[in-house]
Amino acid sequence: MTSAPPRPSRLYRIVASVSRPVVERLYRLHVQGRENVPAQGGFVVAANHTSNLDPWPLAIALRPRPLHFMAKHEAWRPPLSWVIAAAGSFSVRRGEGDAEALSTAMRLCRDGRVMAMFPEGTRRSKGLRKKHQPRPHSGAARIALGAEVPLIPAALRGMDRLSRLGPLELCFGEAIPLDDLQDLDSHAAAGEATRRLWEAIERLEAELAAETPNWKRAR
Repeated sequence: MTSAPPRPSRLYRIVASVSRPVVERLYRLHVQGRENVPAQGGFVVAANHTSNLDPWPLAIALRPRPLHFMAKHEAWRPPLSWVIAAAGSFSVRRGEGDAEALSTAMRLCRDGRVMAMFPEGTRRSKGLRKKHQPRPHSGAARIALGAEVPLIPAALRGMDRLSRLGPLELCFGEAIPLDDLQDLDSHAAAGEATRRLWEAIERLEAELAAETPNWKRAR
């Protein structure tokens, strides 16, 4: 068993502090549902994935709590691996059911830290939403169930229009009910939790797409 990855470094904190006004003012990040995010203790937050920069607004919205991410194994080559490690991330072999990475994530959550996950596994290609139904993976649910921590759905909107300077919208939903799944075998429990999670994420996405908040009208 490998040791848990280091806590996010000074570099993480500096980048978060410097980029916060960029995300909140220039890109006009608007966050809803903060009351659904646990104030303390470990949890898993899972969101839709449209951009390689999706972790950025999530990290800003959840400051001062640092986030941990799984980074694909192919990226772990210097110098990029040094930056990834400095951010408190760790390697995962996508598509191989990486038991070691899942175990590390569970230990982090039990230790009171926050795992950020993108159930789709990879970002959507342009037009994917229209042509294909996203197929969420069960990793986020398996981590939450194994660590016995809350599983929080989230939806991001606007990451595909960064060149137009936003606005960015982020919404956190209520924790996914998991208590009634404890008597199921692990595979069935993870499958049902993932189904509930993905339904919640899609519902949050639809709500963001449909509404025109007062804050947006006023700009």
